Amino acid sequence: MTTPARTAEVSRDTAETQITVRLNLDGTGQSRLATGIGFFDHMLDQIARHGMIDLDVQAQGDLHIDGHHTVEDVGITFGQALKQAVGDKRGISRYGHAYVPLDEALSRVVIDFSGRPGLVTDVRFTSGMIGTFDTQLLHEFFQGFVNHAFVTLHIDNLKGVNAHHQAETIFKAFGRALRMALTPDPRAAGQIPSTKGSL
Repeated sequence: MTTPARTAEVSRDTAETQITVRLNLDGTGQSRLATGIGFFDHMLDQIARHGMIDLDVQAQGDLHIDGHHTVEDVGITFGQALKQAVGDKRGISRYGHAYVPLDEALSRVVIDFSGRPGLVTDVRFTSGMIGTFDTQLLHEFFQGFVNHAFVTLHIDNLKGVNAHHQAETIFKAFGRALRMALTPDPRAAGQIPSTKGSL
């Protein structure tokens, strides 16, 4: 009996952005990224590599205004694609967590494929900008993601002086928490990981 491929392709087309996300949850961490925001591409690459997700994100947005719509809408589209790829969540581990350090910075991310969107963040960036990336947009990306992936997500930057390091530890920890939660649990094969019987 073959396992269905956990893949998806979702496009979002608005007056502000045109975005396509393709992903394979059982990939090897390969990425093809073009959002027009270099640091954001770097962060999406962390999700792919540490989550072992093959991720293709092609985005055109109104960057002449700022990066807000592009970053938020990529989060929305990524969330929609992930929800589609994971299906009814049968057999997954459901919960994932990770601590990731980078020099002086340390972040913790915890995720639950609960079927309920929820985001709690405790991140105090030491700089408002990293290259052309507005650090306020990290929250917008993850808010868009959880609203459409229907997951509960807690993000805490525990330590950090360099804003690049702060952000990178968050995205790496997010990728690793995703990987843990999405990994099939061999002891719960074919089961919905909830006493309710659905998620």
